[in-house]
Amino acid sequence: MAEEAGTGADGACAWAERLGWTFGLIAEDPAARGAALAHLAEARRKVADALAYSNEMWQLTRPLGADEQYRERAFLQARQRHRQAQKCSLPDGVWGGPEDGDLAAWPGLPYLLLFLEWEARYPLEWTHHAKEWGTKQSLIRAVARADQEEALGTKLTDLVEIVVHRAYRCKDREYVRVARAVDSAALRGRLDQAADSDSPWARRHAGYVLWLLDRPDLPNTRRVWQTWVAGEASALL
Repeated sequence: MAEEAGTGADGACAWAERLGWTFGLIAEDPAARGAALAHLAEARRKVADALAYSNEMWQLTRPLGADEQYRERAFLQARQRHRQAQKCSLPDGVWGGPEDGDLAAWPGLPYLLLFLEWEARYPLEWTHHAKEWGTKQSLIRAVARADQEEALGTKLTDLVEIVVHRAYRCKDREYVRVARAVDSAALRGRLDQAADSDSPWARRHAGYVLWLLDRPDLPNTRRVWQTWVAGEASALL
């Protein structure tokens, strides 16, 4: 019985206190990443333990009936313990989003972006320690929909560049949404460089994104991608 993290109204200081350590996950220093990964493993263990206890209390209080069960103090405390554990872990801590829907101004945005950057820069570590493909997809879609303020646009441009340079990973195609949301001369310049690089992955991925940027009405479907890769893009027009 999963619970939402419920961190939408917290301020920046509360976020930093809970998740400031997560920036070690994207550090260049392997020792710093190792320390952050150990912290994450402990945080996720606490989430799992708290969820198991919450589920146990749910089973024990079921005979009370739904109304009375959700007023039972022991069950409420178990649920709260689980929510608090989630707030201190990834990706649980960035679930839910801002209560007012303003993602660009949300104090949790840096940690949401960090989760995506971690997957982009250190995909093997991300896969081993926090693989959540559905969360990756939903977060990419969320940032693509957000108001594109300058700082956010810069970070998302960096993410698109990182992703097009590597071998395809699950849900990477979602980054086309981001590229369309932050389309700019700066982004296209980076994609042009990637499309002219020695990397076959970069040439293919960047070329595809550039092609779609010039065709905003064309859907980014699996068929479109497969047809483009097969060199039959003209058949789509």
